[in-house]
Amino acid sequence: MTMQRRYRRGDTGPAVAEIRSKLVLLGLLPAGAHTVAGSGDGDGHGGYADAVFDDSVDLAVRHFQQQRAMTVDGIVGPETYRHLDEARWRLGDRMLSYSIGHPTVGDDVATLQQRLLDMGFDCGRVDGILGPATERALREFQRNYGLGTDGTCGPATFRALDRLARTVVGGQPHAMRESELLHRSGPSLAGKTVVIDPGHGGTDQGVVAHGLTEAEVVWDLARRLEGRLSALGVQAYLTRGLDSDGVGEEDRAAFANATDADLVISLHADRNQSPRASGVSSYYYGSGSDRYGRRSPTGEHFASLVQRELVARTGLVDGRTHGKAWTLLRRTRMPAVRIELGYLTNAEDAARLAGSEFRDHAAESIVVALQRLYLPPDEDVPTGMLRLPVFT
Repeated sequence: MTMQRRYRRGDTGPAVAEIRSKLVLLGLLPAGAHTVAGSGDGDGHGGYADAVFDDSVDLAVRHFQQQRAMTVDGIVGPETYRHLDEARWRLGDRMLSYSIGHPTVGDDVATLQQRLLDMGFDCGRVDGILGPATERALREFQRNYGLGTDGTCGPATFRALDRLARTVVGGQPHAMRESELLHRSGPSLAGKTVVIDPGHGGTDQGVVAHGLTEAEVVWDLARRLEGRLSALGVQAYLTRGLDSDGVGEEDRAAFANATDADLVISLHADRNQSPRASGVSSYYYGSGSDRYGRRSPTGEHFASLVQRELVARTGLVDGRTHGKAWTLLRRTRMPAVRIELGYLTNAEDAARLAGSEFRDHAAESIVVALQRLYLPPDEDVPTGMLRLPVFT
């Protein structure tokens, strides 16, 4: 089943029944009456047509979203539904193999990745997506264990994985590999590749408030950032043009992966029902409550650098950094950071974002944070103090 529309409290029907059944399977909703009064078959499953998205479902969905590092809104749209479907799989439930263009995704894949990493086989980070790196690590494991190296995780491979205990200690292998890769790349920005993702675009204008549109604001900021990076010798790519339409996060991630970039920077502005909400926040791929420890260490570090520089140089309220499992952050093979640069629904933030000088400061902050990411500790300087060459 593919979830196309968004379901929330008060909705009814077969799709809601499907949502409820998945929440029951995950232990987030007790099995029992979950239909309107007078419906159901008495076995705790109820009638599909009358299944209700009630307060208990809303609470369970919010809890699940928090667990999976998604936006907590109690609404089941395509992304939340995908995560619900992925969460039901356990290692051994199905055969696992790499399929070009249609990778297998699920918690069973995340378990496989974690076990491979624990035994010293490099499959990249734990993201629950069976891509080419995971297949290579699986084949290497099979070869070392004397199994057929078909890259398919079937009964014999499941048994072998169950027999072997953790053999790697002293830290997360992927985190150490990312750190080493960062160190080897050198301190200079020249020669590096960065993908800049101005959010929304075309008919999707994002947040519209106080005479500003999110798509226009982040496009302008992206061009300023592109210019500064190019002047420093960085190859910068934009995920969309000025009037591009219909570019989803999966397409943007695929574009970034095709460039083999070192880093992805996604630019957005935020909204809130309260006009008092304000400030800047930065996001990286990760979830502290996830039992697999899914995270991008480099992304987390870069998000913290961006956040500190933006707060120091622009005066925006510090909304801190947060791990999220949003599609773009998760599906890029390289570290990615999403920056929510103020709230357009806040009059003061909007007034700042409207100004050319503020946008210049914001672009400079991001470039300085990028430079600090690659500097060795003994060459770094305090937040807000590093200055880069000015090119005209």
